[in-house]
Amino acid sequence: QVQLVESGGGLVQAGGSLRLSCLASGRTFSITPMGWFRQAPGKEREFVAAINWSGGSTLSAASVKGRFTISRDNAKNTVYLQMNSLKPEDTAVYYCAAGRNYRDSRVGAYDYWGQGTQVTVSS
Repeated sequence: QVQLVESGGGLVQAGGSLRLSCLASGRTFSITPMGWFRQAPGKEREFVAAINWSGGSTLSAASVKGRFTISRDNAKNTVYLQMNSLKPEDTAVYYCAAGRNYRDSRVGAYDYWGQGTQVTVSS
């Protein structure tokens, strides 16, 4: 079992930055691929970024590449999402998830989910 708790969301102006954190419980965190997803009102949940167990490999959606960076600190059981140059279209609830293969960006490939944190970008 893995429990995930996100934090760091909020309201920011376009062009600003936020860093999301996801604290995980469970002894297997250090060997578990992790991902970030987001869901805007009326839209399906979509992949944002993922990272392998060591942090040495990452995958990002085209819409956030060059602006968002995923990282992890296994000593702190935490995965991060640094979001820069935010746009109004980045407004969504952001979810942290634990999966099986960081290269698989499907929602169904992730087994455990946090409760989400709201990110709102004003224009």
